[in-house]
Amino acid sequence: MIIGLTGGIASGKSTVSNMLKEKGFTVIDADIAARAVVEPGRSALKEIVRQFGFGVLTEEGTLDRAKMGSIVFQDKEKRKQLNEIVHPAVRQWMLAEKSKAMEAGKKTIFYDIPLLFESKLTWMVDKTLLVYVEPDIQLERLMKRNGFTEQEAKARIQSQMPITEKRKLADKIIDNSRTIEETTKQLNEWITRQSLTP
Repeated sequence: MIIGLTGGIASGKSTVSNMLKEKGFTVIDADIAARAVVEPGRSALKEIVRQFGFGVLTEEGTLDRAKMGSIVFQDKEKRKQLNEIVHPAVRQWMLAEKSKAMEAGKKTIFYDIPLLFESKLTWMVDKTLLVYVEPDIQLERLMKRNGFTEQEAKARIQSQMPITEKRKLADKIIDNSRTIEETTKQLNEWITRQSLTP
């Protein structure tokens, strides 16, 4: 079974992802894939440079994420342009990792995809698991975690689908608004009910 794990920025998705890894589940992370596919020499990076110019590279020739981020967060068209390069490469990488895990006999594989719904990638998974957090707590956590001003944090959150919208689309919701113990309990109960094995 392939399960899509998703959430909003600062919702605690990485926390749940780590819990799953500790239980022996295979978690294929789209963020790791996104870094892998833009490494020097990869075709996705060459295409980014072709479209955005050499200014998005560091002196070492790697992608300057901060610079790229500042370009695409402010501009919807540029974000779309970047996604059209990166997303197909990420999907390819993740599917290859899934094949490896299945060959190794893994029964349940999690795809950790932050923009699962926004990118319309639910076709890649059998079920979806959303790590949810109340919007005001999400804002507070993001400001604290990244040292953002309220305005910066809101801009990041607004670049994604509202987490309340994601709730309506998910098969299962883990509410991470309270304590870590509460989150662990919800996750364990769900794994048991679904009879999931690594």
